Amino acid sequence: MPTVSADLSKRLVSDELWELVAPLLPSFVARPQGGGTAPSDERAVFTAVVYVLTSGCAWRHMPSTFGTSTATAHRRFKVWTEVGLWRRLHRAALNELGGRGEVGWTSAIVDAASVRAQKVDRWRPAPNLGGRSRQEGQQAKCASRCRPSQCRCAHARHSCP
Repeated sequence: MPTVSADLSKRLVSDELWELVAPLLPSFVARPQGGGTAPSDERAVFTAVVYVLTSGCAWRHMPSTFGTSTATAHRRFKVWTEVGLWRRLHRAALNELGGRGEVGWTSAIVDAASVRAQKVDRWRPAPNLGGRSRQEGQQAKCASRCRPSQCRCAHARHSCP
């Protein structure tokens, strides 16, 4: 089976990065009863995971040229995430770069998450409408600003004054 070119592998996971990562990886534990799969090359698996994370490709589209299966790469990614590898690697990289004076703290990036709004029943009274239903609130708003001779309301269940 062809493997990933050394150039691509070194660009994804440099020797310097691997020196930071290797001690942080959880060790492989052989099954006491024997059997199972043989341990995979950790650097090859890590390189495959970095490829998927940086390229944005789906796990199922990961090239087989990394020398590891998609299932192994994804399984290790899940294990590494559960044991906090990414947080520890980030801290180790900051410590390494900070020790060399290569971290510029003059700017920072803030990450945020968006949360989908809760779905609300449109007939349930809304707190900002004084206990009225949404429809009643729309009618009240419309009635307060409409003039009977100029009403162009699209509300079917009310009549303007």
